[in-house]
Amino acid sequence: MSDAYGLVVRFELHDLTAATGFDQLVAQTRVGIEESEPGTLAYVVHEVPDEPNVRVFYELYASREAFEAHENQPHVQRFLRERGQYLADTRVTFLTSPSGKAPMLP
Repeated sequence: MSDAYGLVVRFELHDLTAATGFDQLVAQTRVGIEESEPGTLAYVVHEVPDEPNVRVFYELYASREAFEAHENQPHVQRFLRERGQYLADTRVTFLTSPSGKAPMLP
């Protein structure tokens, strides 16, 4: 797990209409991730209580190379092109050297 590479992204969306469109785009993107990215270990999207226009992503990849492969997938390229119409702000934090326990999600 020492080669694992992760990030946390906080997306602030314009309004509730933008949040709905963004959530649909994310749902479409997740299908491609789940079907074709074995190096993507976790791709988790959270809503934030009391902040309906915020989404927080936690992403974990087997390596930096797996992250780069993820970024080059057609479904991710589409997400990157189309997300801007919904966003008021984005903050990205890159992570290395994970330790601890990660549960398997349904």
